[in-house]
Amino acid sequence: MLDREHIRWLPLAERLRRAARAEVPVLTRPTRVPPGARVVTVVGVLGRAVLPWIVRKRRGRYPSPEASRAAISLRLRKAAERLGPTYIKLGQIISSGEGLFPPELVAEFKLCRDQVPAESFDSVRLVVEGDLGCRLEDMFSSFERTPLAAASIAQVHAATLHSGESVVVKVQRPSVSTFVRKDLRVMAWLAPHLVGRIPIAALANPPALVELFAETIVEELDFRMEAANMIDVASMLRELGQDGYVVPRPHPTLVTRRVLVMQRLSGFNFDDVAGMKDAGIDTEDVVRTAMVALMEGAMVYGVFHGDLHGGNLFVLAAPPTT
Repeated sequence: MLDREHIRWLPLAERLRRAARAEVPVLTRPTRVPPGARVVTVVGVLGRAVLPWIVRKRRGRYPSPEASRAAISLRLRKAAERLGPTYIKLGQIISSGEGLFPPELVAEFKLCRDQVPAESFDSVRLVVEGDLGCRLEDMFSSFERTPLAAASIAQVHAATLHSGESVVVKVQRPSVSTFVRKDLRVMAWLAPHLVGRIPIAALANPPALVELFAETIVEELDFRMEAANMIDVASMLRELGQDGYVVPRPHPTLVTRRVLVMQRLSGFNFDDVAGMKDAGIDTEDVVRTAMVALMEGAMVYGVFHGDLHGGNLFVLAAPPTT
């Protein structure tokens, strides 16, 4: 149980949200002049990914349309990883678009959910010790050097507190804040030029999409807001009587802008249907529980998970004991 009165970082959350929202119009204001050298980098990386594929396709080097789509999907995923967190985040959105995007593209970008190249352990140690203000050994009795998963904004490591509690430590990538803000300015400059020029842009308003994306990702750059959201979602589910969900408990003191220590939970990946059935889990009940809580939360409270993909969901084999 968490006592709101004794959560050190919670009073800051609302002020941090207001500051993040105030920053979004500045980051997404379109400019006439391309915003710095980052534009050159983005165009260069994407060009090196797409142009060789175009040449090979025109020369008939791919035996089938599926092989062609698989090749460009792989190239785009690797390009997103080279460009960094903002583009990896876009890849995660694509990975949830089954039926909207080619299956080869969706399958490739699913790797962006938790299989992105990890930061070195030395970088992780520097971030954790800098934010928590003490040596790793002073706070944790064990801290796994190899991450459990690595995604766009952060990676997570298994650890154990000196109290004996098993936790995971979410650690933000050191340069992510700077790169995200640069990339948002690039997207804001590019978005108006896409209006009416490509078919997919006809289905939406690119500048508005950039602004919506910015609102989401800017808040993700401060884990104190994420931890506060976890508490709000858990409280909402409790009030709705939806006990089929378990939201990991953030630690009441060990949460900073770049480090989030939370309760460790383990389970099946949400799309591991075979594994769940072998364990005797009613997969229809899993989907029913997920949908009812999602719809009730959105319709009754106006609260919902803004990044709900398979990489953010586990299915527990049994309820947690603590």
